[in-house]
Amino acid sequence: MIRSFRLFLTLMFCFALNTMAVAESEIQYAEIVLTEEGYVVNADIDLKLNARLIEVVNRGVPLHFIAEFQIEQPRWYWLNRDVVERTIEYRLVYHTITRSYRLSIGTLHRSFDTIDEAIRTMSRIRNWKVASPDALQAGVSYNAALRFRHDTAMLPKPFQVTAIGSRDWNLATDWMTWTFLAGAIR
Repeated sequence: MIRSFRLFLTLMFCFALNTMAVAESEIQYAEIVLTEEGYVVNADIDLKLNARLIEVVNRGVPLHFIAEFQIEQPRWYWLNRDVVERTIEYRLVYHTITRSYRLSIGTLHRSFDTIDEAIRTMSRIRNWKVASPDALQAGVSYNAALRFRHDTAMLPKPFQVTAIGSRDWNLATDWMTWTFLAGAIR
Protein backbone atom coordinates (compact mmCIF):
# COMPACT_ATOMS: atom_id res chain seq x y z
CA MET A 1 0.00 0.00 0.00
CA ILE A 2 2.77 2.43 0.96
CA ARG A 3 4.77 1.50 -2.15
CA SER A 4 1.76 2.18 -4.35
CA PHE A 5 1.24 5.56 -2.71
CA ARG A 6 4.93 6.49 -3.17
CA LEU A 7 4.79 5.42 -6.81
CA PHE A 8 1.65 7.51 -7.29
CA LEU A 9 3.30 10.59 -5.71
CA THR A 10 6.43 10.12 -7.82
CA LEU A 11 4.40 9.86 -11.01
CA MET A 12 2.36 12.95 -10.13
CA PHE A 13 5.56 14.91 -9.38
CA CYS A 14 7.09 13.87 -12.72
CA PHE A 15 3.89 14.81 -14.53
CA ALA A 16 3.85 18.23 -12.81
CA LEU A 17 7.47 18.89 -13.78
CA ASN A 18 6.80 17.83 -17.35
CA THR A 19 3.79 20.12 -17.77
CA MET A 20 5.55 23.08 -16.16
CA ALA A 21 8.51 22.80 -18.51
CA VAL A 22 6.34 22.83 -21.64
CA ALA A 23 5.13 26.42 -21.22
CA GLU A 24 8.48 28.21 -21.56
CA SER A 25 7.34 29.94 -24.73
CA GLU A 26 4.33 32.23 -24.61
CA ILE A 27 2.19 34.44 -26.78
CA GLN A 28 2.90 38.03 -25.75
CA TYR A 29 0.41 39.84 -27.97
CA ALA A 30 -2.40 38.87 -30.33
CA GLU A 31 -5.20 40.72 -32.07
CA ILE A 32 -7.73 40.19 -34.82
CA VAL A 33 -8.44 43.10 -37.16
CA LEU A 34 -10.98 43.59 -39.94
CA THR A 35 -9.40 44.92 -43.13
CA GLU A 36 -10.80 45.31 -46.64
CA GLU A 37 -9.56 41.77 -47.50
CA GLY A 38 -11.05 40.20 -44.37
CA TYR A 39 -10.18 39.42 -40.77
CA VAL A 40 -6.43 39.16 -40.13
CA VAL A 41 -4.44 38.10 -37.08
CA ASN A 42 -1.32 39.81 -35.78
CA ALA A 43 0.67 38.17 -32.97
CA ASP A 44 4.04 38.23 -31.23
CA ILE A 45 5.29 35.00 -29.70
CA ASP A 46 8.15 34.70 -27.22
CA LEU A 47 9.58 31.55 -28.78
CA LYS A 48 12.44 29.79 -26.98
CA LEU A 49 13.99 26.73 -28.57
CA ASN A 50 15.90 24.63 -26.05
CA ALA A 51 19.41 23.26 -26.62
CA ARG A 52 18.10 19.86 -27.77
CA LEU A 53 15.97 21.33 -30.56
CA ILE A 54 18.77 23.65 -31.71
CA GLU A 55 21.22 20.73 -31.79
CA VAL A 56 18.80 18.61 -33.83
CA VAL A 57 18.24 21.41 -36.36
CA ASN A 58 21.99 21.99 -36.66
CA ARG A 59 22.41 18.30 -37.54
CA GLY A 60 20.02 18.68 -40.48
CA VAL A 61 16.79 17.30 -39.01
CA PRO A 62 13.81 19.45 -40.04
CA LEU A 63 11.55 20.77 -37.27
CA HIS A 64 7.89 21.48 -37.91
CA PHE A 65 5.85 24.05 -36.01
CA ILE A 66 2.16 24.92 -36.16
CA ALA A 67 0.29 28.12 -35.31
CA GLU A 68 -3.35 27.26 -34.60
CA PHE A 69 -6.17 29.81 -34.56
CA GLN A 70 -9.88 29.42 -33.75
CA ILE A 71 -12.92 31.65 -33.60
CA GLU A 72 -16.01 30.51 -31.70
CA GLN A 73 -19.39 32.11 -31.28
CA PRO A 74 -20.54 31.75 -27.66
CA ARG A 75 -24.03 30.33 -27.11
CA TRP A 76 -25.77 30.26 -23.76
CA TYR A 77 -28.06 27.37 -24.66
CA TRP A 78 -25.53 24.94 -26.10
CA LEU A 79 -21.83 24.45 -26.79
CA ASN A 80 -20.00 27.26 -28.54
CA ARG A 81 -20.22 27.19 -32.33
CA ASP A 82 -16.91 26.84 -34.22
CA VAL A 83 -16.79 29.55 -36.87
CA VAL A 84 -13.15 29.55 -38.03
CA GLU A 85 -10.24 27.13 -37.63
CA ARG A 86 -6.95 27.96 -39.36
CA THR A 87 -3.34 26.78 -39.12
CA ILE A 88 0.02 27.92 -40.42
CA GLU A 89 2.73 25.30 -40.81
CA TYR A 90 6.40 26.18 -40.43
CA ARG A 91 9.37 24.02 -41.39
CA LEU A 92 12.85 24.91 -40.13
CA VAL A 93 15.91 23.09 -41.49
CA TYR A 94 19.66 23.74 -41.59
CA HIS A 95 21.57 23.26 -44.86
CA THR A 96 25.21 22.40 -44.20
CA ILE A 97 26.40 23.14 -47.74
CA THR A 98 25.13 26.73 -47.75
CA ARG A 99 25.46 27.09 -43.95
CA SER A 100 22.05 28.68 -43.77
CA TYR A 101 18.74 28.03 -42.10
CA ARG A 102 15.74 27.65 -44.37
CA LEU A 103 12.32 28.55 -43.03
CA SER A 104 9.30 27.44 -45.02
CA ILE A 105 5.92 28.98 -44.22
CA GLY A 106 3.45 27.14 -46.38
CA THR A 107 4.81 27.55 -49.92
CA LEU A 108 7.01 30.55 -49.05
CA HIS A 109 10.69 29.77 -48.44
CA ARG A 110 13.33 32.06 -46.98
CA SER A 111 16.97 31.54 -45.96
CA PHE A 112 18.67 33.02 -42.88
CA ASP A 113 22.28 33.19 -41.74
CA THR A 114 21.47 32.45 -38.09
CA ILE A 115 18.86 30.42 -36.28
CA ASP A 116 17.91 33.48 -34.21
CA GLU A 117 16.82 35.33 -37.37
CA ALA A 118 14.66 32.38 -38.44
CA ILE A 119 13.08 32.10 -34.98
CA ARG A 120 12.41 35.85 -34.90
CA THR A 121 10.59 35.59 -38.23
CA MET A 122 8.59 32.57 -37.04
CA SER A 123 7.56 34.33 -33.86
CA ARG A 124 6.00 37.37 -35.61
CA ILE A 125 2.69 36.67 -37.27
CA ARG A 126 1.47 39.58 -39.38
CA ASN A 127 -1.61 39.98 -41.60
CA TRP A 128 -2.57 36.30 -41.47
CA LYS A 129 -5.95 36.21 -43.18
CA VAL A 130 -8.22 33.93 -41.18
CA ALA A 131 -11.71 34.84 -42.42
CA SER A 132 -13.48 36.71 -45.19
CA PRO A 133 -15.24 39.99 -44.28
CA ASP A 134 -18.67 38.35 -44.41
CA ALA A 135 -17.70 35.27 -42.32
CA LEU A 136 -18.52 37.05 -39.05
CA GLN A 137 -21.66 39.00 -38.24
CA ALA A 138 -20.98 42.67 -37.41
CA GLY A 139 -21.81 43.66 -33.85
CA VAL A 140 -21.60 40.10 -32.53
CA SER A 141 -19.08 39.08 -29.87
CA TYR A 142 -16.76 36.16 -30.69
CA ASN A 143 -14.07 34.25 -28.80
CA ALA A 144 -10.66 33.94 -30.44
CA ALA A 145 -7.88 31.52 -29.44
CA LEU A 146 -4.29 31.18 -30.65
CA ARG A 147 -1.43 28.83 -29.81
CA PHE A 148 1.96 27.86 -31.24
CA ARG A 149 3.53 24.41 -30.92
CA HIS A 150 6.22 22.05 -32.16
CA ASP A 151 4.68 19.24 -34.22
CA THR A 152 6.46 16.11 -32.98
CA ALA A 153 4.38 13.93 -35.30
CA MET A 154 6.40 15.29 -38.24
CA LEU A 155 9.75 14.20 -36.79
CA PRO A 156 11.52 11.18 -38.29
CA LYS A 157 10.27 7.95 -36.63
CA PRO A 158 13.32 7.37 -34.36
CA PHE A 159 12.96 10.90 -32.96
CA GLN A 160 9.21 10.44 -32.44
CA VAL A 161 9.94 7.55 -30.09
CA THR A 162 12.42 9.70 -28.17
CA ALA A 163 9.97 12.61 -28.05
CA ILE A 164 7.25 10.61 -26.29
CA GLY A 165 7.09 11.91 -22.73
CA SER A 166 10.21 14.08 -23.09
CA ARG A 167 9.84 17.74 -22.26
CA ASP A 168 12.88 18.62 -24.42
CA TRP A 169 10.82 17.96 -27.55
CA ASN A 170 7.47 19.39 -26.43
CA LEU A 171 7.61 23.10 -27.15
CA ALA A 172 4.18 24.71 -26.99
CA THR A 173 2.48 27.85 -25.79
CA ASP A 174 -0.74 27.83 -23.84
CA TRP A 175 -3.88 28.86 -25.72
CA MET A 176 -4.24 32.63 -25.62
CA THR A 177 -7.93 33.48 -25.64
CA TRP A 178 -9.70 36.79 -25.96
CA THR A 179 -13.10 38.17 -26.89
CA PHE A 180 -13.63 40.64 -29.72
CA LEU A 181 -16.52 42.41 -31.36
CA ALA A 182 -16.80 41.86 -35.11
CA GLY A 183 -17.34 45.07 -36.97
CA ALA A 184 -15.79 48.14 -38.54
CA ILE A 185 -12.80 48.14 -40.88
CA ARG A 186 -9.64 49.77 -39.50
